[in-house]
This record gives sequence, structure tokens and C-alpha cells, in this order.
Amino acid sequence: MSDLKNRVQMAINKVRPSLQADGGDIELVDVIDGIVKVRLKGACAGCPMSQMTLKMGVEAYLKKQISEVKAVEAV
Repeated sequence: MSDLKNRVQMAINKVRPSLQADGGDIELVDVIDGIVKVRLKGACAGCPMSQMTLKMGVEAYLKKQISEVKAVEAV
């Protein structure tokens, strides 16, 4: 695992408990050219608010923690 992908995984692990508290979860799929690909699981997978959670929560946090992150996308 690359250093960037490892750092992204560690940051996602810090966000995960808040998603799990609402019955959801997040899985890192890959990091390609600063684009983080994730899979939303559980309650997050079908939630109408998941895109807002992804952009306003997860993406904002990852960008703040890791300068190389350009965007987060659900796959």
C-alpha cells in the first residue's frame, strides 16, 4: 500500500465511528491521482443524505488532513 493510500486509510478510520453510529460504514477502495474512491456500506449505501455526508464530511476532513487529496468519490 502506498504511503498516501495508507494515510488516507488512517484518516478514514477516524471518520468511520461516526458513520457506524448511524448504522453505516465506509470502505477505502483506491486512491488514484489524489481522487479517493470509497464504498459506502450499511445505512449509508441507501441514504439520500449520503452524498452530502461524503462531500461535506468525509471529503472535507480528508482534504484538511492530507493535502494531496483532491476529491472523494463513491463507487
